[in-house]
Amino acid sequence: MNISAWSLASRFAARELRGGLRGFRVFLICLALGVAVIAGIGSLRSAIETGLSDEGAVLLGGDAQLGFTYRRANDDERRWMAEHAITQSEVIDFRSMAVVGEERALTQVKAIDNAYPLVGTVRLAPDIPLGQALDGADGVPGGVMQRVLADRLGLTIGDQFTLGTQSFALTAILENEPDAASAGFTLGPRTIVRTKALAQSGLLQPGTLFSSKYRLTLPADTDLDQLQARAEANFDASGMRWADARNGAPGIARFVDRLAGFLVLVGLSGLAVGGIGVSAAVRAYLVGKTTTIATLRTLGADRATIFLTYFIQIGALAILGVAIGLLIGGLAPVLLGPLIAAQLPFPAVFGLSIPALSEAALYGLLTAFIFALWPLARAERIRAAALFRDALDSRSRWPAPRYVVATAVSVALLIAAAAVFSGAVTLTLWTAGGLIGALAVLLVAALVLGWIARRAAPLTRGYPALRWALSAIGTSRDGAVPTVLALGLGLTVLAAIGQVDGNMRRAIVGNLPDLAPSYFFVDIQRDQMPDFLARVQEDPAVERVDSAPMLRAILTTINDRPATEVAGDHWVVRGDRGITYAAAQPETTRIVAGEWWPEDYTGSPQVSFAREEAEELGIGIGDTLTINVLGRDITATITSLREVDFSTAGMGFVMVLNESALAGAPHSFIATVYAEQEAEAQILRDLARAMPNITAIRVRDALDRVSDLLRQLASATAYGAAATLLTGFMVLIGTAAAGEPARRYEAAVLKTLGAPRRQILVSFALRSVFLGAGAGLVALIAGMTGAWAINTYVFESDYQVIWSNALAIISGGILTTLLAGLVFAWRPLQVRPARILRARD
Repeated sequence: MNISAWSLASRFAARELRGGLRGFRVFLICLALGVAVIAGIGSLRSAIETGLSDEGAVLLGGDAQLGFTYRRANDDERRWMAEHAITQSEVIDFRSMAVVGEERALTQVKAIDNAYPLVGTVRLAPDIPLGQALDGADGVPGGVMQRVLADRLGLTIGDQFTLGTQSFALTAILENEPDAASAGFTLGPRTIVRTKALAQSGLLQPGTLFSSKYRLTLPADTDLDQLQARAEANFDASGMRWADARNGAPGIARFVDRLAGFLVLVGLSGLAVGGIGVSAAVRAYLVGKTTTIATLRTLGADRATIFLTYFIQIGALAILGVAIGLLIGGLAPVLLGPLIAAQLPFPAVFGLSIPALSEAALYGLLTAFIFALWPLARAERIRAAALFRDALDSRSRWPAPRYVVATAVSVALLIAAAAVFSGAVTLTLWTAGGLIGALAVLLVAALVLGWIARRAAPLTRGYPALRWALSAIGTSRDGAVPTVLALGLGLTVLAAIGQVDGNMRRAIVGNLPDLAPSYFFVDIQRDQMPDFLARVQEDPAVERVDSAPMLRAILTTINDRPATEVAGDHWVVRGDRGITYAAAQPETTRIVAGEWWPEDYTGSPQVSFAREEAEELGIGIGDTLTINVLGRDITATITSLREVDFSTAGMGFVMVLNESALAGAPHSFIATVYAEQEAEAQILRDLARAMPNITAIRVRDALDRVSDLLRQLASATAYGAAATLLTGFMVLIGTAAAGEPARRYEAAVLKTLGAPRRQILVSFALRSVFLGAGAGLVALIAGMTGAWAINTYVFESDYQVIWSNALAIISGGILTTLLAGLVFAWRPLQVRPARILRARD
């Protein structure tokens, strides 16, 4: 292609574009909608990331933080912090029960010193300083708590509540906790008290499950990388965990990245549906330009000029569609920023995000190129004389090999870009494979539907409307394939999300009574275990009690190599894990490899590891693990692998050590109690009265919070699926609009042959119903297959078809195509046959 061809093609393209956007409205809407969704998601992610970065010190509570589990910092650690920090503050975080009379509620307690907060401001109602609120009155220390907890306990300002054996006066309602986001997911509302006020509470005993965090403010010129390296070199072996203001809330950042990456992939699904609309619009446009193309060819225009003429037109329109999408997706989060920020529990700074908009533009342009190239390239293979005979339908559908290669390269580039930008390579590849597979299945289904229609049409003699509908489906290349592809892909995404969501709700709600215990009790001291077990085991309403010693440990090395180097970001090595010990093999433990140690074993430490997690980490029998417990390193050899089911909400440990390895460490016990629901309240009252230091976690409440989170995630993905379905509906409208001339001619012929208008309308309706039912059925099968794979291999749960969602998908497919078909069928019925037939001649 030389410069003259580009110049001539540009002039031709400019002249044709002067005719306006007729025929390209659906093209622009599909492209703009897909780009807007992706740009909006990217802009929201960028706003949250900017907020987390700008407010990193506030979210963390300081410039840097050293964290410990089960213990407070020792003298050496405090001395090191004092040498490097301008100021420091100690925060102790743990779960407990807030008690008012007979009412009890789980709360996440934050015990602080006078320096808290180093950064940020605690906002209370009434508006008083935090220090004044915690001073209390009349010799009773003060405490503040979130309103939801105060309301649950029936507290008003001035009332007293108890933590352990210590009474506190509620002096204010906690409205804003600046470092709340760094705490991550909690099971109970927040209560803040002073650490020294807990000295006589009985809550912070040896072995109690608590974490201590030491926030530091540092000199402005501090090199955080160097300081982190020195801290880890000095204290990493003692179980210290480092965090700093560069990533003040790593859990939220990781969650936002993963959710946004997933939603971008859902948006790409919508863009793929829009791509079908792009392809259909380009093809319909070229069919309408047959005479123009033929004229140019007869005047000497070569193939390159013809291709470039329409490539430039489509390119210009694609840029316009992408620009519209960027405008909507970029401005909407900015305009709605205050409303969105008010709903987020962490800061977000909204503004135009150039990287997010660039990513969306890249996706949009690549999608337009991929789906427009095929119909554009096919025109190049057609001779001028054949173009007058509508060769776009009669000739081979395969373009020149170079265009096939260009399409394949563009698809690979789009997938690679999605993998890089989303940060989820595996998920991207599976999504791309699923989309390509779904498109292939839908294409085959459309062709099969046409084949069935052709075979069935001769069998419907005596039913003219039905026969006309089947004949149209069997012979039209513009009806079945675009309709089934566009609607089918949108319904496939919606069906998969609906089935996954339905199965999650079924698993959480429907299986709860059979699978989950009533309560988790933690922080039971060793000397309290006999009384605890006597109370619950002698209760006829209690079906089962499981108990075990409980410690927290950090897996630091695997076979003398850093654990993170071996396992990467696996959840077992991310933070501290609960561990336990046992002498005899528990009755419920099933060993799948190796052997359990003898009951009286006192040799070098041995550990039994969860089988599935061992396989994921690439470890097995004979490998050595170093775990840090309360600052002490314990190196143990894996001697057995166990089956552990974490999905029952019961007791499960990744690591179980022999008793002599851990029995000397300070620790408490945990227990799960399975009881009849009517007896739960009395069990809790009796145990809390006798042992006020223990904490009870009602499993149903915890699962309700998880269920709420899952519902929010499902809602987020459902919005993405809805955008995909809306795009599919727009493609249907475009397909129906492009087919209106053919239906006008068909109606004219049928009217001339004496067919009544009602019969013709019924024929058009039947055609839409069959196509919608076919698309819905194929989409349902594909969506259910995808949902089964997600439930089986990602969530590792049983799969059951949610028939209400399934029927809604098929009904939606039928209704959508019927509405789109009838809207563009009414006008052809109004046209006089003579005018149409004369124009056709």
